Amino acid sequence: MPQLIVLSAPSGAGKTTIAREILARHPAEVMFSVSATTRPMRSGERDAIDYYFLSREKFQELIDEGALIEYEAIFGNFYGTPKSEVERARQMGKRLLFDIDVKGGLSIRRKFPQESLLIFIAPPDLPTLEQRLRSRMSESDETIRRRLERAQMEMAMAKEYDRIVVNDDLERAVKDVERIIFG
Repeated sequence: MPQLIVLSAPSGAGKTTIAREILARHPAEVMFSVSATTRPMRSGERDAIDYYFLSREKFQELIDEGALIEYEAIFGNFYGTPKSEVERARQMGKRLLFDIDVKGGLSIRRKFPQESLLIFIAPPDLPTLEQRLRSRMSESDETIRRRLERAQMEMAMAKEYDRIVVNDDLERAVKDVERIIFG
């Protein structure tokens, strides 16, 4: 049974919502892998719960020390997974759920090929994805355009994942992910 469960998707496809549901429904079995980032904290987010919010200098220190399993620059900010997250899950006897980008997911697979399960959350189509991004009303047209361009690259990489779940109905998508993870 894979201990490292990766959910990846284009921005707006619903991976964070699905991850939160899995965590809420299975708190005894699964815990969340808290990523590090240099992006500013958004309203409602909490340090060390949603992300480890770090300066660029501190993030670079983690890179230099080899303390990250994977990292990447996305839209001008760095994101990465501290090695300590895997150790924390092992000590607690839980499986670790990652909410990370596609390249990060493939890095997890390379480092932990026998322990990882990669699930790609796909939007029904690009127009639906664009509608979801616009309905957030939190990003500029330019940011949405960049996210949609990146989404095409991410969706092309989905074939590298173990399973693909289309999120055209949230509850069904959550149940599909549960079946994949827990059998």
